[in-house]
Amino acid sequence: MRAMPIPSDHPLLLRIVDDLAANGWSQQNIFLPLDLTRALAAECRKRAAEGELAPAAVGRGPSSEIREGIRGDHIQWIEPGQAEPCDSYLELMDSLREAMNRDLFLGLEDFESHFAMYPPGAFYLKHVDRFRDDDRRMVSAVVYLNEGWLPEHGGQLRMYLEEGAAYDVTPIGGCLVVFLSGEVPHEVLPATRERMSLTGWFRRRGNEPF
Repeated sequence: MRAMPIPSDHPLLLRIVDDLAANGWSQQNIFLPLDLTRALAAECRKRAAEGELAPAAVGRGPSSEIREGIRGDHIQWIEPGQAEPCDSYLELMDSLREAMNRDLFLGLEDFESHFAMYPPGAFYLKHVDRFRDDDRRMVSAVVYLNEGWLPEHGGQLRMYLEEGAAYDVTPIGGCLVVFLSGEVPHEVLPATRERMSLTGWFRRRGNEPF
């Protein structure tokens, strides 16, 4: 499944950029075409069936550890050249990176992303995506791969916006949510069915010494 790349000045991408500038987050309910959403979901399930998705850790580096009382998803990072649907998705996100750099001057250098599969009942407690000792993550991006998802299935992404107001996003297939990584606390609520997404981060050059 190879999708046509879109230019960085596509109206959909410009809408996301405008939302980020005004509010610090954006939700696009129809972002991925249906065939690409289905192909990515199939790739996620294939990797899970082959045992390639591993329990996600909390923290980074030597201090990272598996803590299912905090997060219960299973993940695998994606890399260029592994699968056509993933390559199409990475190309699309690179167009978004270019659009954000051009209009928001964020200096984003790359994008990292992984499949995330939450078994029924799994969750991820409230957190922010930027590590205390690593400021490279600037913009978080989550695209959902769940066909036929209903609100009563649960699994919402709950974002805590200005003055602690909560906003819930139902993880419907093809929907994209982006937000400023260091400024939007969020959590993943438990679901009654398996929940899949691609979760990633646009990163700038860090402050670590050379």
